[in-house]
Amino acid sequence: MSLTLGFFVVLAAVAVFAIAAGAIGREAHRLDAIAPRAVYTLDEAVDFVADRIPAQSQARLTPSEVETLLIGHINWLHAQGLAPDRAVDQQQNIADPLIVSDEALIAHLLGIAGELEIDLLDDVDVVEVVDAHLKYFDAIGAVGPIAPPDDVM
Repeated sequence: MSLTLGFFVVLAAVAVFAIAAGAIGREAHRLDAIAPRAVYTLDEAVDFVADRIPAQSQARLTPSEVETLLIGHINWLHAQGLAPDRAVDQQQNIADPLIVSDEALIAHLLGIAGELEIDLLDDVDVVEVVDAHLKYFDAIGAVGPIAPPDDVM
């Protein structure tokens, strides 16, 4: 009787292991096909950008103005189809690469600064904010590779 009980215990352990291995393997395969979710936090982005722009730009821009420029940047990215409406798990499927030019973004943000009467003494402030904001995107894993110069139209 003890031998039969031992056989069933071993059989149950093997069955549990097989079920667990199958579930873990299936989940690992599913997660491998899904892009990791980048979490963008506006307050964190403002702090990150404000810490990384040059001292001259820090002296000219308040954190509120930096936040306004970052929101304008995010809205512009959304208009270009780069920022989703909501966070969802999506397959990594890049059929048509989208390349955005810095010049169009800088012009857009200069327009926002003019509309909201953000006093920019130097246009380079916007460039510095954009560069630092892109570094924040990279730090949280939200950007793709930089296109080679011959691909930019």
